[in-house]
Amino acid sequence: MSGFLNEDDKLLCLERELRTEGFSFIAGVDEAGRGPLAGPVAAAAVCFPPGARIPRVFDSKQLSEAERLEMREAIMAVPGVQFAVVFGSVEDIDRWNILQTNDRAMYAAVKQLERVDFLLIDGRPVPHMPYPSRAVVGGDAKSASIAAASILAKTARDEAMMELDKLYPEYGFAEHKGYGTAAHLEALRKFGPCPAHRKSFSPIKEMLSPYEQKELF
Repeated sequence: MSGFLNEDDKLLCLERELRTEGFSFIAGVDEAGRGPLAGPVAAAAVCFPPGARIPRVFDSKQLSEAERLEMREAIMAVPGVQFAVVFGSVEDIDRWNILQTNDRAMYAAVKQLERVDFLLIDGRPVPHMPYPSRAVVGGDAKSASIAAASILAKTARDEAMMELDKLYPEYGFAEHKGYGTAAHLEALRKFGPCPAHRKSFSPIKEMLSPYEQKELF
């Protein structure tokens, strides 16, 4: 994958609209890993500077693993780009729930950027953000900034799951990245949950003893 977006590309439509309203530094925010049964959630924020030549980004779900890694390098190589990735741990997910953990990680990622005027957030609104924001359903296919954040979040989380696979190879985390595939569920039935599993998620929760279930809440 190569090349750059044209100024009139539809993936820059939201950014163009916001710049006509006076905003210059527009960050895209996205996450990866809300649905899996194991591993952290990853949130990323990316802000391209005004006038930047932006790589021809795509929704991360439409790219192969190799393409995502190539695109990540292109995003990070843009002069003046600001970016951050923050993880919400399994422990935080079990303590606060996945939505709160995701929102906290998104907030933390945004706070690491030095200069931001406005946020484009994939999916639902996130409360208490430090800048004006707009939620965009399916935003990773509608905004270059969100698409870039999607790629950074996805690649970072996949790498985290590869590391967990080294610690707990019997679950196949490197293959399914913690999602509830048939192979993952079979491994859970055989070995039970490990520390990387989200104990507040079904069917993990039902596998715990009544005492362990009580400890979650």
